[in-house]
Amino acid sequence: MNDETEALLLDVVARVSKAVETRDCPAIVVLDGNPRLVLSDYDYLRNQATARAFERRAADKAKQTGATRWALAVPMVWLITPDSIAARPVSNHPLREGEQEVIMWTTCDLAEGVDYGRVPYTRRPDGTPVFDDPEIVTVALRPSEHTLGHTLLRVLCGTPPG
Repeated sequence: MNDETEALLLDVVARVSKAVETRDCPAIVVLDGNPRLVLSDYDYLRNQATARAFERRAADKAKQTGATRWALAVPMVWLITPDSIAARPVSNHPLREGEQEVIMWTTCDLAEGVDYGRVPYTRRPDGTPVFDDPEIVTVALRPSEHTLGHTLLRVLCGTPPG
């Protein structure tokens, strides 16, 4: 990940962290175009259709501004098993055995590629989140149409999403 993309990642993670602190859970994307744009969507986690619609709107704005890199993040719950990473939307329900709240993120520089990762966090007894540093996922990934940022990437690369 180059310095410019890392700066976008840190920006979007800071924005989502602030939202989580106020018990909000928006998807936020920072598009590095002219001008730089920040878009958010509170319905992203509702279902796949709303997630795709937001990513398509972001891709349209990226094209309009000439953005060649972006960072997208959303709060999620992860369950890491020996064979996979399962993700589900955050909720007011308690975490199940082995689950962890994270800010799930993806970055893309059209010249250098895509990175995926998370920012794990825990909560103090009063519910205040305590965030760790961003981590890049270093396991083999097979992104699917349900992967964070998949639609955005496909539209920007000129490959229609499924």
